[in-house]
Amino acid sequence: MKAKAFQKIYTRIENITKATCMLEAEGICNEEMAIVDGRPAQVVKIYRNKVTLQVFPGTQGIPTNAEVVFLGKPPTLKVSDELKGRFFNAYGSPIDNGPSVDGEEREIGGPSVNPVRRKQPSELIATGIAGIDLNNTIVTGQKIPFFADPDQPFNQVMADVALRAKADVIILGGMGMSNDDYLYYRTLFENAGALDRIICFMNTTENPPVERLLVPDMCLTAAEYFALDQNAKVLVLLSDMTLYADALSIVSNRMDQIPSKDSMPGSLYSDLAKIYEKAAQFPGGGSITIIAVTTLSSGDITHAIPDNTGYITEGQLYLRRDTDVSKVIIDPFRSLSRLKQLVIGKKTREDHPQVMNACVRLYADAASAKTKLENGFDLTDYDRRTLAFAKQYSRELLAIDVNIDIDSMLKTAWQLFGGHFTQDEVGIKQELMDKYWTADIC
Repeated sequence: MKAKAFQKIYTRIENITKATCMLEAEGICNEEMAIVDGRPAQVVKIYRNKVTLQVFPGTQGIPTNAEVVFLGKPPTLKVSDELKGRFFNAYGSPIDNGPSVDGEEREIGGPSVNPVRRKQPSELIATGIAGIDLNNTIVTGQKIPFFADPDQPFNQVMADVALRAKADVIILGGMGMSNDDYLYYRTLFENAGALDRIICFMNTTENPPVERLLVPDMCLTAAEYFALDQNAKVLVLLSDMTLYADALSIVSNRMDQIPSKDSMPGSLYSDLAKIYEKAAQFPGGGSITIIAVTTLSSGDITHAIPDNTGYITEGQLYLRRDTDVSKVIIDPFRSLSRLKQLVIGKKTREDHPQVMNACVRLYADAASAKTKLENGFDLTDYDRRTLAFAKQYSRELLAIDVNIDIDSMLKTAWQLFGGHFTQDEVGIKQELMDKYWTADIC
């Protein structure tokens, strides 16, 4: 990010906070990039001729007579096929010791696609994770978050999705990642030989927190190029949106804005919606699907970040540690994909909806039996069988390390039914029982 010759240089800063500075300037646009004392910055507020700049690395040490140069454009990303297999920072510069990308320069952070140019989502996007594909099937063009406690292995799940998902291009945006997590992703993708379809934009804990605000827009600008220009099926993985929202809060508080709920800025809903609404299925065949991680503070689902996220997205996926099988599972009770009905039984096998419902109902019966056991009540034979089913169901279908295709998931479910219940207890339509009970159990 360099200044060009003959650009106007300002040398009088009127106000400096920990993250921003203000000066008088003319002909400046919103979100325009600038260089303040050699540091990258962006316009976040214009009032008459007063311009407020957000300085990404922070303002410590910047004098009031520092040189300020406006670059005349918002942040941009060069897009081409050369993006594939590469790792970039929040500014779109390579961090993998590779060459700079040659391609068309595009502004990041543009508006979402006009609804009239969208197509109703109707294509399955399989992740290979049974707890998602069987119970909470995801559709291309969908936006859905993972809700997880910070100590849960959500980065492992996102990496597994990146390797297993049936998508043409995978774009990973890391915000506030530890170096260990960054190296985990990089080593895993390289060893798996999957870099030919994966693009990563990374902000680590060593980088300024405010730089996280650029990462989602960088990811989605690249996604729009592949989805619209090449009609590709693109999956965008964002981790962690809580740290993204924290960066918003840092800037808001340092600009002396009045905070809203949980110290978040009043614009939180709009800031999150601007990102999630980029998910779309396009008439030409391309699509952008967004799966994001939102970490919870002490499991608090009412916090402003997950609360606003839930209004915007089309469901949610919950990670939970199942102590009965000592594995992390996709919680079937709290997880929901609101668009799954568009593909299950249509793009998947006809028995998928009924098998899914039967599994969750029997798992709920097991939860009731467990409550009876914990309270000292006698268990019936059916109770004991549901408890045995629940353990196998968690281990063989809900655990995040299960990697099988959807037909294999359905076959496993039928085998669990046959191993623990009678046909009447399973409660699936007789025509499906006649077709799959013997075929998939044997």
